Amino acid sequence: MEEQEIREPLVRQTKNHSDQEEDGLQRENKESLWMVYFSTFVSVWGSFEFGTCAGYSSPTQAAITKELNLSLAEYSVFGSILTIGAMIGAITSGAIADFIGRKGAMRTSIAFCVAGWLSIYFAKGALALDIGRLATGYGMGVFSYVVPVFIAEIAPKNLRGGLTTLNQLMIVCGVSASFLIGTVLPWRNLALTSLIPCFIMLVGLFFIPESPRWLAKIGRQKEFEGALQMLRGKDADISYEAAEIQDYIETLQQLPQARILDLFQRRYLRSVTIGVGLMVCQQFGGINGIVFYLSQIFVSAGFPADVGTTIYAILQIVVTALGAALIDKAGRRALLLVSASGLVLGCLLAGTSFYLKVHELSLKSVPALAVTGILVYIGSFSVGMGAVPWVVMSEIFPINVKGVAGSLATLVNWFGSWVASYTFNYLMSWSSYGTFIIYAVINGLAILFVAILVPETKGRTLEEIQAAVNKS
Repeated sequence: MEEQEIREPLVRQTKNHSDQEEDGLQRENKESLWMVYFSTFVSVWGSFEFGTCAGYSSPTQAAITKELNLSLAEYSVFGSILTIGAMIGAITSGAIADFIGRKGAMRTSIAFCVAGWLSIYFAKGALALDIGRLATGYGMGVFSYVVPVFIAEIAPKNLRGGLTTLNQLMIVCGVSASFLIGTVLPWRNLALTSLIPCFIMLVGLFFIPESPRWLAKIGRQKEFEGALQMLRGKDADISYEAAEIQDYIETLQQLPQARILDLFQRRYLRSVTIGVGLMVCQQFGGINGIVFYLSQIFVSAGFPADVGTTIYAILQIVVTALGAALIDKAGRRALLLVSASGLVLGCLLAGTSFYLKVHELSLKSVPALAVTGILVYIGSFSVGMGAVPWVVMSEIFPINVKGVAGSLATLVNWFGSWVASYTFNYLMSWSSYGTFIIYAVINGLAILFVAILVPETKGRTLEEIQAAVNKS
């Protein structure tokens, strides 16, 4: 009841200020958003760096294991320890971003990534490799939280959705860049190229403002107004938007501080089940195992790894951009169902190719089947299951538990990523086709999960989404 009493004035205040803001902008019409676009451009280099961290292990596996004489177990640790660092980064990112600001959190992430890549570059054995990989993972985990939060907090409401999707697109571009550059550069030099997005971002952060909402939250009123004015243009009327942000901050401070145990109350249980469940579906379907060791999969199937990874890199960018364009038209639920169905098909095709190879049946068709299966899998993941769970998660949690619930869902996501990346090589050694059958079954269960539990959130206000989620 208390929560409802607080929310209703917020809705009325927000609506009034929104109407006033639109009227004000129509009168002034002097809003200049170049700083919003520039700030977004700077921050999404963190997403690109995220992608280079994730994509590094696939094109470098053969070279690193040969030069440093690593066993399968040692390389599996190197590949998967990234996600351990990311889990730690994700857990601490909220506190860091709240304590030293969004820009401060991004600088912290850059420092860890630079230290990590230098450790990998100078590595003479498994220990230095693992320390470097753990450090880049930590930076990656912080970026995974702070970049989309920063973009959402600086963008006007009519641009927020489009600009936020650039986060996922740049992650994909970073992964693809690692794959493509990794086909022509030695592994140590590839590590050095990953310092470039860090340098671009570090320089760019000196020229962009801090998040106005964070400044308002910590009571730095003058800096809050200055940052908002810089983002909207020196001649823009920011009074209405500034009042709206202040109302939101004041209302947020009245809500009770959520704890992790509060998430298991009946009124939050369904939204938490949906948010966490989608992360389980996303990661346990095998995506990070397949992406981290993509080159090795192509080699095992008898297909040229360089050609396969190049096709993959281009396909992933195109399909992710397509998914971003469709998310507000086709809807979240439809994309998830199509995506999960494609994942099942891709796993079955890849599994069939390895079955034929193991039993020496129709060997000429094995490479084509494997490549087709992997590309169907990657394309299907990119169009829906990659980005949509994060969008749905941001929409279904009530405002007073969003931080705690979001941290839980993010932690589950990174834990699933670690499980998939660590076990993949062992599963492939046990049974190559059996591995893909397991992933097909999990993705089949994801279809049922989405069909039964996940509501459509397209075109709804947050209040309408909450009402739909809490019906049952």
